[in-house]
Amino acid sequence: MNIWHDVNYGKNAPKIVTGVIEISAKSRAKYEIDKDTGLLCLDRILFTSMQYPTNYGFIPQTLGDDNDPLDVLVMSYADIPPLTLVQCRPVGVMKMIDGGEGDDKILCVADDDVTVSHIKDLNDISSHFIEEVEHFFSTYKDLEKKKVSVEGFKGKEEAFRIIEQGIENYKKKFGSQKKSA
Repeated sequence: MNIWHDVNYGKNAPKIVTGVIEISAKSRAKYEIDKDTGLLCLDRILFTSMQYPTNYGFIPQTLGDDNDPLDVLVMSYADIPPLTLVQCRPVGVMKMIDGGEGDDKILCVADDDVTVSHIKDLNDISSHFIEEVEHFFSTYKDLEKKKVSVEGFKGKEEAFRIIEQGIENYKKKFGSQKKSA
């Protein structure tokens, strides 16, 4: 089984999507899906003393501008372990450029978590949390001498558009896959 190809993005996409967690909140370990095997691999330990501000993962059967699955940031009361499937509700998107390529991060809430159920759109997220996410992704590669640029935040309608485009990009490259999860 390859979790990128064999798990579906969700029957109610783009309003509710399946997220696959790669990195738990508060971790310094950067895991990534191995595209060939579908296993989770340790990519690196962050060079900085920073830690991920929220759970981080991807939406299966999607393809972003960087030729990777679309990234999701999943807000939840709990730190979610890697390889956990989470039903996520997109509430916005952080526009980002990494290494000259688009690398947007879809901001989501865990759909079954009552502690974040009040968050319906970007405006419902505390400004401090938004600033923390922006600061993390603007600087987490500085000590690696890599350039990352956060281009701002947009609401859930833009997130929906990016997810729909990511699904279409995936279908064009790989065709339709199984409809599990």
